Amino acid sequence: MSEFPAKVSTETSGAQSQHSQGNNWQSLTASVSSVVDLGFLRTIPAILMIVQIVLGLLQWALIASAPYQLLPAYGWVMFVAVTLWLLTMILFFMLLCGVHRRLSSVPWSLVVMAYYAAGTVLYLTAFLANAASVHPYRLSYYYGHVGAAAFFGAVTTLAYGASAFFAYLAWRGDGENAAASTVPA
Repeated sequence: MSEFPAKVSTETSGAQSQHSQGNNWQSLTASVSSVVDLGFLRTIPAILMIVQIVLGLLQWALIASAPYQLLPAYGWVMFVAVTLWLLTMILFFMLLCGVHRRLSSVPWSLVVMAYYAAGTVLYLTAFLANAASVHPYRLSYYYGHVGAAAFFGAVTTLAYGASAFFAYLAWRGDGENAAASTVPA
């Protein structure tokens, strides 16, 4: 049998190794911040998009947990909620990663304004369909689910409406050169 060494080092890394790990971490954060526009996260449109994503997810998850196939109106609500949730996620990550700066030929302020205007109208119709269809569930276990989904649909409609308003201000220019500004307000 081999003998156990008399002196055992429990040090896992030397000062040089720790210094290189710090440089690796700094280079990683620098590369991420060069791809991701962290300043966008502090803007009103980004906060509204996060609210839309969270509330939209809550709405369609609540409806999906109920037997929504019993009423055709909930098919429309699910279509609108899931479609706009996915499109808002895609738009959020596109704006977060600065795709709008790389595709300068696209009139982003107009595209975003049209998206939110259409989203507001679609979510309003979905909210009204949801709210009008809560009554048949009044004696079932799912009454709270569809009722809460109607509430979240109303709040999400307001969030899309606020985003449409801010996107309109960005598109209009609000005293700035709107042609030079492609970032949503």
